[in-house]
Amino acid sequence: MQEDGVGILYKKYEELKRKLEQEGYFEEGHKQKIPLIPKTIGVLTSQTGSVIRDIINVSTRRNPNVCIRLYPVPVQGEGAAEKIADGIRFMNENKLADVLILARGGGSLEDLWPFNEEVVAHSIYNSEIPIISAVGHETDFSISDFVADLRAPTPSAAAELAVPDIYEIKQKINTYQNRLRLTLLKKVEIMKLRYEKCISSRIFKEPLRNVNDNYLKIDTYIKRLENTIKTKQKEDKTKYIELISKLDTLSPLKTLTRGYSLVEQDKKIIKSVEELNTGDEINIRFIDGEKKAEIL
Repeated sequence: MQEDGVGILYKKYEELKRKLEQEGYFEEGHKQKIPLIPKTIGVLTSQTGSVIRDIINVSTRRNPNVCIRLYPVPVQGEGAAEKIADGIRFMNENKLADVLILARGGGSLEDLWPFNEEVVAHSIYNSEIPIISAVGHETDFSISDFVADLRAPTPSAAAELAVPDIYEIKQKINTYQNRLRLTLLKKVEIMKLRYEKCISSRIFKEPLRNVNDNYLKIDTYIKRLENTIKTKQKEDKTKYIELISKLDTLSPLKTLTRGYSLVEQDKKIIKSVEELNTGDEINIRFIDGEKKAEIL
């Protein structure tokens, strides 16, 4: 006899899902990227049945050189969850694969229950090898699907996600090679045109002509500079002579040559009689000497 309605297993499933989600087991930041071209695919599933055959067929069709390493585990029944968890730890400890596929076919909630056990969720979460979960049909969702790094709707789809199509990769490589070849040809053509342009240029044909032309320009500039300097010197010399003449004309000593004299008191020129008092001693400067005098 079972409870009518939701059922005990479904309640346990929802409770564990909420618990693990709160603990961060489903966070995207913890999920690892699936290798681009893995060499070895580890598979944890039953060694009998269609699941492993489908995975092998799809994987080898997409890449004949890929290695499939099966770790047989029971996928339903009592004790299956512990053996699945042990298989994940064993594959990690011995580094036996580049990516793991955890797979089984469809079934009821009771059949899929080992993949809803907490021990399996812990092993998936702690795995250093990326894990793809492919449990049940496309509409089936297990705890393993939420914890795994990637969920596949079916085991065959898991093989397609894990193993890239080597023929598509070759096609892409050929496309890139063709693009590179065309780019190089275009580059060579551009360089060829530039080379031909250089060959036909006057500089390439007569390299010294350009140098000689520049020499002539430099000589012309030097002569212009020399003429400019000479003209400037001549102008400055003329201005200098004019300033000397003006200074000589305004010099007090020049006045003495015309018969005038200078009256000084304490080395200061006297300009007015009012600056002198009776008894003051003065100095009179002539062209040929000086004499002292007293004001009477």
